[in-house]
Amino acid sequence: MRIEELVIEGFKSYPVRTQITGWDPSFNAITGLNGTGKSNILDAISFVLGLTNMSTMRAQNQADLIYKRGQAGVTKASVTIVFDNSDREKSPIAYENWKQITVTRQFGLPNVSKYLINGHKHTQQDVQSLFQSVQLNINNPNFVIMQGRITKVLNMRPQEILGMVEEASGTRMFEERKDKARKTMAKKDKRVQEIDSILTEEIMPKLNKLREEKRSFLEYQKSEKELEQHARVLSAWEYQSLTVGVEKAAGEIEQAKEDAKNAKKDVENYTLELETAESDVVRVQKQREAEMKKGGTLSKLEDEKAALEKVRVKLGTQAEIKQGAIRDEEARIGTSEDAVKTLEESLKQKKAEAGRIEASYNAIKAEHTTSQEKLTSDEELLQTLLTGLSSKSNTTTGGGYMGQIADARARIAQGNAEEQQARMNLEMSNKELTGLEAQFKKVEKDAGDGKKRLETTRKALADAQKRLAACGWTTEDEQEGETRATQLRAQVRNLSEQRDRARNKIGGLDFEYNPPFGFDRSEIIGIQPGDYNKTTALEVTAGGRLYNVIIQDENNRVTCLPLTKIRPFRIHDHKVAAAAKVSQGKARPALELLKYDPRLDNAVSYVFGGTFICDDVDSAKRITFDKSIGHRSVTLEGDVYDPSGTLSGGSAPSSSGVLIKVQELLDIEGKLATAEGELSEFERGWNGDSTRRKREAWKNISKEVQIKEHELKLAEEQNGESNAERLRAQVDAVKEAIITHTAAVQAAKQKQKDNEAECKKLQKDMEEFKNNKDGKIEELKASISKQKAAAQKHAVIVKTKQREHQTAMLELEQCETEIAAAKETVEEVKASVDKLRRELQKLQNDLKEHEDEYKRVTSKLDEERATLSRFDKELKALEKTIKERKKMITESTEKAGELEERCRNSARRGRPTFKEREGWRRSMIGFWKRKSNMFGKANTIYHFSSMNRQEMQKRVDELEKSQKAKKKKINPKVINMIDDVEKRETETKKNLAIVLKDKAKIEATIEQLDQYKRDALQKTWDKVTLDFGEIFAELLPGNFAKLEPPEGRDLMDGLEVKVRLGSVWKQSLTELSGGQRSLIALSLIMALLQFKPAPMYILDEIDAALDLSHTQHIGHLFRTRFKGAQFIVVSLKDGLFSNANVLFRTKFEDGTSMVERTTNRSNSALYNNQNQEEEQSGRERRRTRR
Repeated sequence: MRIEELVIEGFKSYPVRTQITGWDPSFNAITGLNGTGKSNILDAISFVLGLTNMSTMRAQNQADLIYKRGQAGVTKASVTIVFDNSDREKSPIAYENWKQITVTRQFGLPNVSKYLINGHKHTQQDVQSLFQSVQLNINNPNFVIMQGRITKVLNMRPQEILGMVEEASGTRMFEERKDKARKTMAKKDKRVQEIDSILTEEIMPKLNKLREEKRSFLEYQKSEKELEQHARVLSAWEYQSLTVGVEKAAGEIEQAKEDAKNAKKDVENYTLELETAESDVVRVQKQREAEMKKGGTLSKLEDEKAALEKVRVKLGTQAEIKQGAIRDEEARIGTSEDAVKTLEESLKQKKAEAGRIEASYNAIKAEHTTSQEKLTSDEELLQTLLTGLSSKSNTTTGGGYMGQIADARARIAQGNAEEQQARMNLEMSNKELTGLEAQFKKVEKDAGDGKKRLETTRKALADAQKRLAACGWTTEDEQEGETRATQLRAQVRNLSEQRDRARNKIGGLDFEYNPPFGFDRSEIIGIQPGDYNKTTALEVTAGGRLYNVIIQDENNRVTCLPLTKIRPFRIHDHKVAAAAKVSQGKARPALELLKYDPRLDNAVSYVFGGTFICDDVDSAKRITFDKSIGHRSVTLEGDVYDPSGTLSGGSAPSSSGVLIKVQELLDIEGKLATAEGELSEFERGWNGDSTRRKREAWKNISKEVQIKEHELKLAEEQNGESNAERLRAQVDAVKEAIITHTAAVQAAKQKQKDNEAECKKLQKDMEEFKNNKDGKIEELKASISKQKAAAQKHAVIVKTKQREHQTAMLELEQCETEIAAAKETVEEVKASVDKLRRELQKLQNDLKEHEDEYKRVTSKLDEERATLSRFDKELKALEKTIKERKKMITESTEKAGELEERCRNSARRGRPTFKEREGWRRSMIGFWKRKSNMFGKANTIYHFSSMNRQEMQKRVDELEKSQKAKKKKINPKVINMIDDVEKRETETKKNLAIVLKDKAKIEATIEQLDQYKRDALQKTWDKVTLDFGEIFAELLPGNFAKLEPPEGRDLMDGLEVKVRLGSVWKQSLTELSGGQRSLIALSLIMALLQFKPAPMYILDEIDAALDLSHTQHIGHLFRTRFKGAQFIVVSLKDGLFSNANVLFRTKFEDGTSMVERTTNRSNSALYNNQNQEEEQSGRERRRTRR
């Protein structure tokens, strides 16, 4: 960015619009008589660049910048600069697309400032940022050198010169930041002291006191809650006691009412049962007479059945034994196969572990061998050094250092030989590889077709495998489905056979009936699984009614029980309780031993409801003949005790066990129905459209995959046998050999390197031994002792690793042996299972034939035997029932009257307790609504049965007394007070932590800034001192200068100028002439300018102290060393501006400055002798204004 045009209007000595154009891109000079406005042009440029320091522009305030301070009618100072912005790489940020940039700054009275960029108004910060982005920071300028700067440089101390370098490197800002950080840190330290003082002197004492008061207050609150809780519990306990009394009275009343109702109902039931029993007697007598008229072949059928039973049992036992053997063998196969898998996994793990242990053992063993060899070598060396003799008889190199050096050199030679051999092998392999690759290229073309076929086949196989994986079915699914189907069919078949066998055992219970649609066969009486030992007693209890069929209503009934007309009979609860007490738990109602549908309750109660089942005879006698019970009872052996005094039984009935058999049949049928349902459900899913399509697709694609795999195998065999494949294998083998030989070369090199290092070490030790024999021997002895101790420890480790290695190898061998044995066992057991299955199939065929015959004979026998034996027993049971029911009707009528009277008496006794409870509830209605559901419940504070009422009352009295004393001492406001203080403590500690953290960050920042500053200064110093010497040599040929720290000091202590004139370095600048010193200062300034180049440099009479020849050198320096930069130089000497491309000459007429432009010429006549005095007075006037 360079100046193309400068427009000044109303600024200092330029009252009218003055347009200065034709600026040269590189070197412009401004000259003229003193006081004509030369420096005002530079001030105008600085004004536009954003200069805020008025003293730099030789003004006290901005009003001084206006022509005659606005008193001549000009009230505004305006300066505009047009910059060339054609070089986009060096353009300001955001102005890359502008070929020209016009910047205007205006100041008008009384105090109006304005900045314009390309005609648009902007802030001062925008203008400064624009120029700073192209290294034109006017408020910290390194591109502006004003009058007197050279004189200041000559008088600078080392620290001040260092400050100039810092200014050039930009590290001044580091010092500013560091000073700011130190001030901040001082504030942080003061803040830490203040916070510590607040914590220790104010917060903590107050907090400790409040914490003690809080502890006392919390103890008071805790005791208050405990007192309130105990009081509520005692009150609830009182209510609960009253409630128990009320409920007990209500329960007695309800029980009396229920018992009276049951007694009346019993009378009705007994009456109906009496009528039913009398009609059943007539029916049974008629059936018995009809059956007696028939004849049969009972004895013949029994003999035939017995013979068939023996054969059937024998065959069934043999088949079960075979099945058990097959199951055992199959389980053994599964166990063995699992063992094989486990052992194979274990073998894989043991192989990996053995490999790891072997590698560890070899590494430790090699390390031990190396350390032993080193120990032996050092011992041999020690002996040789002490005695001069070597203990080795077979050594050819002698002992001592020389012998070891000779051994090391021998190993170096050996390594060299190994390297040569490896290189020879590598060279031969490379030649062989070249020949094989040439042959391979010839035959590779022939193998191309085979490869294409192979790739095509592989691609087709991969495609088929993808389709197989995506078809939604797998081999495991197919095998699992087939196995499941086989298992379900076998289960259904086995359960069907079990059901048929169970039915044959109870053929006399067959009931032919065509059920309507939806008939539920599961609605039938059953026995509890744990009460099968009581079936004989239950059969005796039921008597002839055991074989009755229950129907829904009385229509078309013959020997059936209509549910709508049955009057059930039940034993009252108080009698059940009395029976349990009398028998000591050895008697239970028969109904409790049965499980049945609730809808059959009347029928089951009709048959079993009035009888107790007793474990022994004594219990039966006590229950039957006890006046408070007086019910019929049956023992487990079938003995019947009746309250009328009769006793029957003594042997099990012929139908003994029929209930268990029926129950077993029901269980089997339930399992069969479940299994059939599972099989049906499975077959619906297995044969469904979705599954069937998946299976068909899977089968077709599986065949395709098998075909493609076979084709791929053939193609691979053909391709593998080809000459191209053979050559490819040879090429790969030679490449592997090349890698091996290369590694061998590197190993041999490493071996030589290690032994060369060892040789140098030995030579060094030998030299040290010559100078310090005793010390070296002692050092060697200490090393040997240390090595021996380490060798002993390492030997233990080696032995341990050796044992681990041996153990791992033995375990590996044992595992392989076990796998072989397990596989052999699996094969043997499989052969045994096949043999057992063939034998089982033959037994099952024979058993089925005998089973069919046995069923036929059993069916006929049961038909003959079924009816004759039951008629007498049924008639006897009916007569007994009639007698019992007549007596029970009388007893139940009397009992109903007694129970009604008891109900009235209980109601009178319960009224006072009820009134007292209701009064308590009204007085504590809120508490009762919230907590009454918890009274007496476990795991609550109202679990009264786990408490001691007297101890609780005593505790309440103690708490009341204690609370009265504590209430006078507590501070009820302490909770709120301590919260505020604790929050303050927390915030204070938090602030302290933040302050300490900030302090640590500041210290780290200062340290980091110091390091950044030093690095930047070092880099700047290196560059500036180099340029400084070169520039000085150009200005004063044959001489040199540099910047160095003061003798014995560091860079950060300052820099001094060192000058060499000819070949002599001067000790001080005072030894130089004034012109030479000026050149030194100017060279340093130019070196600093060159370190950080700017697009423009402004120089104001920097050649004032120089003679003409040196001035010419400076002009030449601008043209050569600062190419690409635009120089604007104010000078009064022809030697400088004669080198300028464009010369601007100022003159002053009628109180106004004017500017003329001259190209490539100088006018030294301007400085004739008669004007020199005027120039000198002009300089003095400017210095006075400044």
